[in-house]
Amino acid sequence: MTITEKFQNKRCVFSIECFPPKQTTQMGKMKATLQAMRALNPDFISVTFGAGGSAGGVSTVEVADYIQHEVGVPALAHLICMGNDQTSAARILDELEQAGVRDVLALRGDRTPTRPESPDFKHASDLTAFIKWKKPGFSVHGACYPEAHPEAATLQQDVENLRIKQANGAEHLLTQLFFDNMHFYRFLNLARRAGVTLPVSAGVMPIVKRSQIERTVALSSASLPSEFTRMVSRFQDDPDSLYEAGIEYAVNQLRDLIEGGADGVHLYAMNDANVAAKVYEGIKDLL
Repeated sequence: MTITEKFQNKRCVFSIECFPPKQTTQMGKMKATLQAMRALNPDFISVTFGAGGSAGGVSTVEVADYIQHEVGVPALAHLICMGNDQTSAARILDELEQAGVRDVLALRGDRTPTRPESPDFKHASDLTAFIKWKKPGFSVHGACYPEAHPEAATLQQDVENLRIKQANGAEHLLTQLFFDNMHFYRFLNLARRAGVTLPVSAGVMPIVKRSQIERTVALSSASLPSEFTRMVSRFQDDPDSLYEAGIEYAVNQLRDLIEGGADGVHLYAMNDANVAAKVYEGIKDLL
């Protein structure tokens, strides 16, 4: 069953995200993590974009190949506009096809000093159309932002842009992380009213370390509800308590989303199988 078909046949699809190791020597640990995640019965595992090669890291294709064939779980490979042109994107798509991976999450990608703007793909919707043209048999997935993309003028404008992704062939949307479910429900209502009919997976990240607060939360641009900030203030200097409180917060958030009718829930587990297992334990009765 393909990822898209799972959304047609399951009340709520459960998925996990991982990222390729920065060094090839870490691939053994990555494999052990993925094998542990298999026990959580994810419907698919997504792999963030990693070029590998001369940079010394492991490529998205290699990790996706391992997930699909050794772990036995469908893989969703990220592909970004930044740093890629039509030639490099086509090469990666060929590699994915050879590996039997036919699900791609098309993203613009973050602007960084080491990633030049793409000469061919200004927006993720452009990459979406290219993938569907180059590989008609592939399923293309897209990103969405419950609190609007940081560069969008308004949430309504951002929602309107999702119709372009849908028209260009996207089959499923996956959200940026958020900590207040009301933003997700408001976004979903606006999207449906705008004619966006694609299934939407709600992305949640358990915050279990102080470093995540200082780095990930700040970079995500997600607003922080009072319940979350109280948790952080209370436990930021108590690592063990913050770990447990962060798991509990994520579990409560996910349970509400599942009971609220989310098409899917997507766990940003930061390659931590133990965190993923603890969260899964708290929601498995609803899946």
